[in-house]
Order: sequence, then C-alpha cells, then structure tokens
Amino acid sequence: MIAPARVAAYQVLTAVSAGRADLPSAIARSRLRLTDERDRALVSDIATGVQRWRAALDHLIAHFAKRRIDRLDPEIVDILRLSVYQLIHLTRVPAAAVVDDAVNLTRKAGKKSGSGFVNAVLRAISRARGRLPLPPRPDSGADREAALAYLTVTLSHPRWLVERWLDRYGFDAVERWLQFDNQPAPLTLRANRLRITRDELATRLAGLGIDAAAGRFAPDALVLRAGQTTRGVDHSLYVVQDEASQLLPLLAGVNPGRRVLDACASPGGKTTALAAEMDARDVLIACDVRDARVDLLRRTVNASGASNVRLVQADLLAPLPFRAPFDTVLVDAPCSGLGTLRRDPDIRWRRGEDDLPALAAAQLVMLQRAAEVVAAGGRLVYATCSSEPEENEGVAAAFLATTPDFAAVDLRRGTPALPPSVIDGNGHLRTYPHVHGLEAFFGAAFVKRL
Repeated sequence: MIAPARVAAYQVLTAVSAGRADLPSAIARSRLRLTDERDRALVSDIATGVQRWRAALDHLIAHFAKRRIDRLDPEIVDILRLSVYQLIHLTRVPAAAVVDDAVNLTRKAGKKSGSGFVNAVLRAISRARGRLPLPPRPDSGADREAALAYLTVTLSHPRWLVERWLDRYGFDAVERWLQFDNQPAPLTLRANRLRITRDELATRLAGLGIDAAAGRFAPDALVLRAGQTTRGVDHSLYVVQDEASQLLPLLAGVNPGRRVLDACASPGGKTTALAAEMDARDVLIACDVRDARVDLLRRTVNASGASNVRLVQADLLAPLPFRAPFDTVLVDAPCSGLGTLRRDPDIRWRRGEDDLPALAAAQLVMLQRAAEVVAAGGRLVYATCSSEPEENEGVAAAFLATTPDFAAVDLRRGTPALPPSVIDGNGHLRTYPHVHGLEAFFGAAFVKRL
C-alpha cells in the first residue's frame, strides 16, 4: 500500500504542474482528505520542498535518466520529483520505501510501462546521494556562467530572476537571498492589540509551552520557534502574518484619520492592524473584489473583534463607490509575489519577466483610482510583496508623473513606528532577505496637496 501522504503529495504536484491550482490551494484541499495530522504535515513538506528545490531535482533526474525533463511524461516527472526530494531532503524515510512507493505510484497513475524506468533512476540517485552532480559554488561571482549555474540549479531559482538580482546586488547578496528563500518560513504572529498586547500574548504562549521571540522590526510581531504551532491558543488573540507585511500599516503614520480605506484588504491582517490604531468611532472601510476573498476578510475581521470595520466588495480597477473622501487610503496591490518565494516557492516557476509590464500597468491604474477618494491633505499608501522595480519604484514614479496633485512622502520623516533600517535612500519602505531576514516588500506613501 502506498503511503497516503505520498499519494496526496502527488495529487498536489499534478494539480500545480497542470495549472489547476496554486500550491497553497492544492495543499489546503489535500489536507481535507487526510485525517492524520502527521500525513498532513508530510504532504505540505513534500509538495513545498519539491517546488522549492525543483530546478536541482530536475537537473538530477535529467542526469540519471539521460534524457531531458520535457521528454518525460508529466506524471513520471512529478513522481520522480517527489521521490528524489524525499531521498535527498527527508533522509529519515528509508530509501527502499521511497522507491517502492514511487514504483507503485507509477502503476497507479496508469504508467505501468514506466515503473522500471522510475525504479532505475531512483536507485541510481539513492546510490549517489553523497556525491550528487550539482554545479558547485564558485569562489566568487567573477565567472558569471559558473555563478548562474550554481545559483539557478543548485539553489533552484529561475535564471531570468537570478540574472536581474545578480546585476543589482552582486553574487554574495544573491546567494544569501536564495538561501533564505530555500529555508522553511517560521510561523509569525501579530498580536491583536484590540484584545491583547504582544508581551501578554508571549506570556500566554509561554504558559502553553510555546516559545515565541519578539520580531526584530514590527512592534507586534512574535516569531515561533521552528516546528511549533499555536494549537490550544485562542485564535482571536493573534493574526498569522509575516513580519514584513506587518510593517505596511505603519506607513499610514501615527494618526490614520477618522475615515480610512483599505482598498485591497483580504485576508485582513492589515485591516485589523489599522483598526487597532483607530478610535472605535472612526470608520474603516475594507474592500476586495472576489467573493472568496471578501468571505476570508469577513472571518478575519469578525475574529479580531474590530467594531469599526465595514466591508465593501469593490474592484479597484474601476471607479470606487464612495462619495466622501478618506484621510488615509492603503493599496496593497496584487503583484507578482516575487518577494515571497520563501513562503510561496511555486511562484518562482509560475512568474516570468514578461508578466511584469502588465502587472505594473494594472497597479498604476489601481493607485490612480484610489487617489480619487483621498481627501486634501490625506495620505495614500502603495505597497507590494514584489522584489522588482517595475512594480515598485516604477509605479510610484509613474503615479507622481501622472497625478500632479500628489507629492511623495519621505518615510524617513514622520513615521516613528517604522524602524529606520527598513527605509531606503529614496524614503521608501524596503525589506530584503539578505539584509533584514524578511521577505522582500516595498512601500511608498504620497500626500494629496491642499
């Protein structure tokens, strides 16, 4: 009998490979079909690990199969990927069990004729585990092709993205960035200050045997020690939210105002953080466009206990349905997600350089639409979880060039809650994996002239 977790991992990978689902959605669906928490954890580990190390896995498969990946059946590729990942990265699993399950899974997938091939490739890789033929680390980045081979194959990132980062940051910084991306992300919480302070939450967690350290940059962040969960903790006391994301509401300044709009609000982490900064009599409107995202936003807001939040389903690519202006408008724009490759490793393979112009064009329209509902003297905040300048500085510059009644806000002045170390020389929020140990986020603020 094939281990249920391996069957489920195979189903996750085939859904992702065929474009039927992104990785988080496919994993979430697989968890509903599994009753054993250990199987759920293993599925997530295998499926995420395969996406994280896919380039290295494919290199090894092609080497030992003596044929290119694109010459193999997609089902065989996914079976080999999940099996090679286990052989290399989950060494507590006996190699014989991995190989046997792979052969049986090949037959179950209707590829009986490929079972001998799968068996031979995996046994060859298993024997070579101590001397895998992956591109070695060069002594420096001086040999560009050697550096690219190591960074793109051994550290498993797309060549087009590595080339961009190499040109901007240099070999050592990019190596640290990719190593960051290839590490599992810790569970990070934001204390819900509508109900509890960060220190009180840390004490509550400690009483349950959960070890949590204060975040280095965000004032309400707690980072759990690897492998720990929040089982047994009242979910209304916190929001699961990466620390870089927790910095974005701080761009609203010390006083968000009486009327605030979070224009791309789901899943609701930033909305509830803003609500905690506002008086209960103030109004915070939270928007998103799709039904499922609005439902998720509603659940987050309800759990937080925020009484001053109103939900509106609206499309930021169209004129917004508001007549009265807002003191602060936050646009955490849909983007490539290239700054979150640690958390969402499949994005590195789903995105291409050609995606960036269209994304940037849509982001500029969203920012311009949001600007229409900002009050005179009010603040407009723009943010992404992208690493790429087209979606960040490029959109900010294009907005200022096309919207003359707004001026840039230098975040080095007037944002005391934002640590100076995450503000760049242009007065923008900028977090980097190789500098801050955080996902790559960007934020800019603008003020509407009086």
